[in-house]
Amino acid sequence: MSDAWNSGIVFSELTDVGMRRANNQDSSACLPSTSAERFASRGHLFVVADGMGAHAAGELASEMATEKIAMHYFRGTGDDAIEALRSAVSEANAAIHQRGQSNAEFHNMGTTASALAILPAGAVVAHVGDSRVYRLRGGLIEQLTFDHSLVWEMEASGHSSNSVWGAAIPKNVITRSLGPNASVEIDVEGPFEVKPNDCFLLCSDGLTGLVEDDEIGTLMDCLPEEMATRVLVDLTNLRGGPDNTTVVVVRVKNPPTIESRRARPKTRRGNSSVSPFMIAGAVICLIVAGLFAVMQSWGLVVVAVILAVISAVTCLVQASTGGSGSVSAPASGGKGPYRSGDATATRALYESLGEKVKELREAASQNNWMMDWRKVNELQEKGLAALKAKSEKEAIKFQSRAIIETMNQLREQHNRAANETSLDH
Repeated sequence: MSDAWNSGIVFSELTDVGMRRANNQDSSACLPSTSAERFASRGHLFVVADGMGAHAAGELASEMATEKIAMHYFRGTGDDAIEALRSAVSEANAAIHQRGQSNAEFHNMGTTASALAILPAGAVVAHVGDSRVYRLRGGLIEQLTFDHSLVWEMEASGHSSNSVWGAAIPKNVITRSLGPNASVEIDVEGPFEVKPNDCFLLCSDGLTGLVEDDEIGTLMDCLPEEMATRVLVDLTNLRGGPDNTTVVVVRVKNPPTIESRRARPKTRRGNSSVSPFMIAGAVICLIVAGLFAVMQSWGLVVVAVILAVISAVTCLVQASTGGSGSVSAPASGGKGPYRSGDATATRALYESLGEKVKELREAASQNNWMMDWRKVNELQEKGLAALKAKSEKEAIKFQSRAIIETMNQLREQHNRAANETSLDH
């Protein structure tokens, strides 16, 4: 980031293949503004995509999504950044579809895509699929995106996931993605007001399939950005890691940079001039008032004068505000947030986070794995001491470090096992 200009944010991104996949079909892009001018026109951009398709098709689709969205968004020449974001996602869809149609190996390849732009007018999200964007604020985590999945669509239509029909719905079936079709419906949410210490998270469903919203929110709240991304990925892998996982955490550290510009939002220039129809209307009303006066129809004169005054006042308001005064808003008018959860650090959450560490410790003992638990033990002892001192956030930090160390030990064990297998052959 530029020393000459404070971007007002800090962020961290991390992607991982998981425990059962051979290749990583996730992709991400983090493009913070490096100048006040660039921030004023396009803000900061973050994108996560989760590809699908045989062989390398999904990997290609997600890479194309992040690259094309960023390229078209920043190359756009229009003043409206929100519409530029929508257009960029649409252009990415067209490019992925064309690539899929031109090569039988990539036929019907697709990808989810969730893009977050932090603009002077606020935070805006454009998305397709079930990769999510969250906002953490004041101990509350909110999901800003609607999952384009069969489960969510059924629930939205009134069918509960707890019903007989709902229980039978597979959770991994998505209803929209970039690539399979020449055009796609894109959801645009926001702009959402950006406040001091707001924290945003973008992720693929590899994370949300195994880590609950309250866990995500609490870890975001308790940890610095790099540790938060690391422990979220490691916790997912400790719980099985059946899918690729990608996490981007963005924290607003210096809100005056954003707030000062947000207080002077750019208006739609198409409405910036005083309407000629309003001017003509005021003139016509005055002429009509004069005619009624000649006819001595004083009641109609009063009505005509009132209409003339209304038209004149409207003209004055437009002239003083430079137009309609409305902040550029997405045409779709999103309805988020869609879900919210408590992100409070508690003893129960501390213990829940440590469950897999406990299970892995027992498995290591039963299978005689060569794992060194001294550092993990030390961290968890400090965590328990923090709990006794009623410092739940500090306890969560120690538990998070224990999870990261446990995952490091597990990787070393896997590497030793792989080396032994190769030597046997």
